[in-house]
Amino acid sequence: MSEPTNGNGAATGVIHDIGYRNYDGARLGRWYLVRSLFSQSLRGAYGLGRPVGSKVMPVLLLIAMAFPALIMVVVAVVTGASELPLPYTDYIPVTFYISAIYLASQAPQLVSRDLRFRIIPLYFSRPLGYADYVLAKYGAMATALLILLGTPILIMYGGALLADMDFWAQTRGALKALAGAVLYSVVLGGIGLAIASATPRRGFGVAAIIAIILVSYTVVVAVQGIALTNDNHDVALYAELFTPYNLVNSTTLWIFGAEVNTLYAELSAPSGWQGVIFLAVMLATVAGCTGFLLLRYRKAATK
Repeated sequence: MSEPTNGNGAATGVIHDIGYRNYDGARLGRWYLVRSLFSQSLRGAYGLGRPVGSKVMPVLLLIAMAFPALIMVVVAVVTGASELPLPYTDYIPVTFYISAIYLASQAPQLVSRDLRFRIIPLYFSRPLGYADYVLAKYGAMATALLILLGTPILIMYGGALLADMDFWAQTRGALKALAGAVLYSVVLGGIGLAIASATPRRGFGVAAIIAIILVSYTVVVAVQGIALTNDNHDVALYAELFTPYNLVNSTTLWIFGAEVNTLYAELSAPSGWQGVIFLAVMLATVAGCTGFLLLRYRKAATK
């Protein structure tokens, strides 16, 4: 079949009507994409909308996180205790290994698959920038952690009220712990995503997050033990800057004006300029992780 020509014999193009029509619906825009990516990522962090096998780990860790709180509540109600066996603000540091495993298992799930299967350019082919992608993923990871960390605190609070403990004292304690849970979620979420985004291999991301958190914690505990043995409390206190759980715990104690660290009887809470240093390091950690993620995905957007 010959190509159509004009009067001078030159070839011309042909427009075929194959039934496509213009889109006349609402254009929801960029922030709808950000909200959708946030919602999809948050659901994925608990395996929702994914195969059954993807739900097992996050659900088991959520149960493991809440179960000790439930036991404490049952004991308090049955025995008629006047206070809970463990302060609200100590629950997250005491059970840190559970949330560390959750972070290590789910942070790579949120970002590594996109890198490994090279679907980042598909996201950025729409009016969704790399900063929007980071905002949605960071927000989803922090929210998922907040659900994990906040659930046992709410269980403890409900049990305390059920046991007729002082309402205002329990409310103050629970609110402080929930505020701390927000800080833990933001700091840990940033660290986990920054590490996971450095490699498209999910297994490497899981191992790296666990190693960094556990190694830093082990080293800090060893340094603190040596420092306290030699009666050097300042070194023991500032060692807390170098592991995320202790960093947030000490910062929270300073924000709420605690005088002692209830987790370590020999260690006082930060005071004065010490607290300012802890807060500055925590903010710098969040800013550094955010900056790394922005640079990482700006580079990915250009590929």
